[in-house]
Amino acid sequence: MNLILNIDTALETASICLAENGNAIAYSANHAQKDHAAWLHPAIIKLFSAQNIPIADIAAIAVSEGPGSYTGLRVGMATAKGLCYALNKPLITISTLKMMAFAARNEQTELLAPMIDARRMEVFTAIYSRSLTEILPASNLILEFNSFEEFINQHTITFFGSGSEKFKALMSHKNAIFKAIETNATHMVELSYEKEKQKIYADLAYSEPYYGKEFHSTVKHTL
Repeated sequence: MNLILNIDTALETASICLAENGNAIAYSANHAQKDHAAWLHPAIIKLFSAQNIPIADIAAIAVSEGPGSYTGLRVGMATAKGLCYALNKPLITISTLKMMAFAARNEQTELLAPMIDARRMEVFTAIYSRSLTEILPASNLILEFNSFEEFINQHTITFFGSGSEKFKALMSHKNAIFKAIETNATHMVELSYEKEKQKIYADLAYSEPYYGKEFHSTVKHTL
């Protein structure tokens, strides 16, 4: 039995998912973003109690590391690290953007572009293939009408996430598809299980959320 507790507080909805051997067995979510900190610990206790599983039986704890909500990232990382220390369990970190791409992996476009709203016309974004190969690394971008021009002229792309509506107002290219795709901790399950099988763990002492860097006005990468 390989149990992993998956925690995501990076997005508007916080969620947790207990998974066994890469399959979700219990899930809980909180849609009130300002209440994530108060909700998380009681929700974890309730989740394990409902499954009649001691929390000490888990093999690892996985957390979405960002980018995303500054406060949410700190809440999730602090909780995950605290449990790892207390239980002597390893920590697994998952890119929030890759988790989002996993949620959209069945879309029919060639590329996937998750977007997390930052402020004004700014987003956190990346580009993945449908097999989750990273094409454009995570970046902080100021959206312009020609953002992703090098990609979108040659490939169909699904844009989704809380930041995609801002780009939809600028982009009318036939290769740009905009979708509403829900992402939550269940979309971490297979990603964290693969890391656990390969023993790819984060440094418990020095792991920090990925908050992002300076914003850039253009994207100049090609396939």
